[in-house]
Amino acid sequence: MRRAFIPIGGLHHATRDGAAGFCVFNDCGVAIEAARKVHGLQRVAYVDIDAHHGDGVFYAFEDDADLAFADTHEDGRFLYPGTGARSETGRGAAVGTKLNIPLPPGADDETFLSAWEEIEVHVDAAQPELILLQCGADSIGGDPITHLRLTPEAHAHAARRLRVLADRHAEGRLLAMGGGGYNRTNLAAAWTRVVEELAA
Repeated sequence: MRRAFIPIGGLHHATRDGAAGFCVFNDCGVAIEAARKVHGLQRVAYVDIDAHHGDGVFYAFEDDADLAFADTHEDGRFLYPGTGARSETGRGAAVGTKLNIPLPPGADDETFLSAWEEIEVHVDAAQPELILLQCGADSIGGDPITHLRLTPEAHAHAARRLRVLADRHAEGRLLAMGGGGYNRTNLAAAWTRVVEELAA
């Protein structure tokens, strides 16, 4: 199986040694480590479109030059965990391999699609052997604890374009993880669109 979706995954806030932000274990980080240690893959791209910054993944791999990180999220000045500034681009040899794009409260699909162009270039340049997508639905308009206004079509676009990049660089290997979302209607709509694109 080249593509898969795990709706209960995407717990991107937990650290290597502790829980944070509703996340006890960081399965995103575990998947990255397993891809390398179990399956022999080295270059991994992690893309996060959850409303919250994927801080647990970012800081665990901040100095890892083989982990391409791209995260669009609500500006940390307005939402937990308060991280993910544009200036956070990696550390040491990994500077430039991390891309954080904070979005203003109220950002819609047009804003997202503009940011996505930069994400796609970043991932394409990394030539990953595996792509992970954290597709939290709390970035959809109407979520009770966030302030973005995306629609499920933003999630469909991300899945569709990453599918193309996975086919180009990673022999089709693309793993999507559900992430956050506190409006059940939004969860169903966004994740259905992701699965439809993965199954195309």
